[in-house]
This record gives sequence, structure tokens and C-alpha cells, in this order.
Amino acid sequence: MPDPNSTYTHQPAGAPRRVISVKPVVLPAPAGRGEDLQVRVSAPATGGELPVIVFSHGFGWSMNGYAPLADHWAAQGFLVVQPTHLDSRTLAVPAEDPRTPRIWRHRIEDLTLVLDRLDVLEEAVPGLAGRVDHGRIAVAGHSWGAQSVSMLLGARVLDADGIPGEDMSDPRVKAGVLLALTGLGDDLTPFAAEHLPFLRPSFDGMSTPALVVAGDQDRSHLSTRGPDWFTDPYTHSPGAKSLLTLFGAEHSLGGIPGYEVAETTDESPARVALVQRLTTAFLRSALHPGDTGWRTAAAALESDPHPLGKVRSK
Repeated sequence: MPDPNSTYTHQPAGAPRRVISVKPVVLPAPAGRGEDLQVRVSAPATGGELPVIVFSHGFGWSMNGYAPLADHWAAQGFLVVQPTHLDSRTLAVPAEDPRTPRIWRHRIEDLTLVLDRLDVLEEAVPGLAGRVDHGRIAVAGHSWGAQSVSMLLGARVLDADGIPGEDMSDPRVKAGVLLALTGLGDDLTPFAAEHLPFLRPSFDGMSTPALVVAGDQDRSHLSTRGPDWFTDPYTHSPGAKSLLTLFGAEHSLGGIPGYEVAETTDESPARVALVQRLTTAFLRSALHPGDTGWRTAAAALESDPHPLGKVRSK
């Protein structure tokens, strides 16, 4: 059992470490996937008992994206693992490919494969072996990536009759961060209802502790509802959950996919910095129950005279 008084637990949140990143680490994948899984692994150069964050990218991205989050988390003492899913533009899988209807499941299987082969990934980074805490694992994702990781937290997809499908939750996962996760499927647009059947979730079994991050200006072309659609994962799930609502934020939440990327319509370095701070604090406290950083960070946001968002918890 890891020492609860480890140096990681007490490292100041504002003290970044040097980071080592290795890519691609290739994991052999099942034949039905058609491509081996390429993964990027980032970790602080020093320190032990490193908790793990497995991050799932949004549609079209890859292991090379989301540097504002991945680099920050690694510098703050986490091992960050970023698989490249089949929808990545770097793989150029055409829409008519027979794998396309199943990509949403391949994504979840990618995440499970990463957890299964965490020892291989650990050995792939020089100097990392023996420094990873396999008992403290979190998942995080943005947009489609948030949908993917939510399944490991206990969300399930409803079939055409409203019956929950397979339970793909993973007991190895202790916490999650869900960034711009889509809500219930009751108000999908005709296009989404026809082409994206996995966007009919049930959050009734999503009991793993999680932080949901939503932008109050995030208006999706997949739903007829407004930005409150993205708060459904918090509202309709049981267990310990927190909701960070970002003022003025659209789907990129200020620019978390990358620096100066074209899809960021609401660029805000300050908003990204807030996401960095609060996700880090949440994960530290969720994975180390004695850590009070999340409580402190939430209180600081509440007392800010000019806040960029608000936090609710249950």
C-alpha cells in the first residue's frame, strides 16, 4: 500500500517538475481494431508513487493534443497517458470504413488496453519503472473523450428501447474528470439521433467520484437544448460529484485542446489556467483522501471578487 505521507501528497501545487515524454509507445491491439494503439506517455523526471491519468482526446485529435492539460498534469506529479483513437485525423480512417460505427466502443477498449498494459508503458519511459502508483488511477477526457471515459466510471448507453447496455466500468479507476461531456439523449438533433446512437447515456450507475466541467456558452449542434445539456452528467449521476461551470466558455473551454488551435472560439488563457488548477486539485484530493487541495481551490474560487466560474458539489 502506498505511503499516504509520500512526497507527492505534500508537493506544493505551484511547483512544476521537469517532464519526460515518450511517443509513440505501440501496444498491440485486437485484430478487429485494424491498427495497433499508439500512446504518448508523460511523467515528471523525478519523484515516486506517481498517480496515473489516462486521457481520451476529442474527435479528430491524437496523443499529440491537449498540451495545456497533459503537460501541466505531468509537471504537477502525474503520469499522463494519451492514446490515439481511431477517429484521429492522423489515422485518416474514412467514414465508410466498416469500423466507423463501432469506433465509440474501440475508444473504450483503447482505454482498457492502456490500463491492462500499464506496466509496458511504464517500462517504455527511461527511468520511470518502479515510480508509478498502480493503485491510484484516474481517467479524463474532453467531448467525445469525456463520453469514452464516462463509461469506465459507470455510465452506460441506452438501446432503442431505453434499456441500459453493457456495463463497461472499471474498478481500477478511482476518479474522473469529464470536460464538456454531452448530456442525456432525449433532445438530440435528427442528425445526432441517426448517426450517433451512443449519445443516449444513462448516468444512473456513474457512481465513481468525478469532476464535470461545463461551459455556460457551450451550444452544441448535437442537441436542441442549450448549454445546460452539459450539466446532465452532474445532475443525473449518483455519488460524490462536483460541477465546475465556466463563465463565457464554449466547447473548447478556453483552449484546452492546444495553444492557438483553430477550433478554439473562446480563447482565454485565464480560463485554461483555472481548468488546470482545479482539475489538478480535484484529482489530487480524489486520489489522496487526506489531501485538502480541492476544498481550498473551490473556496478560493467562491471568494474571488471576479470569478471565472463556480463550483457545486454533492
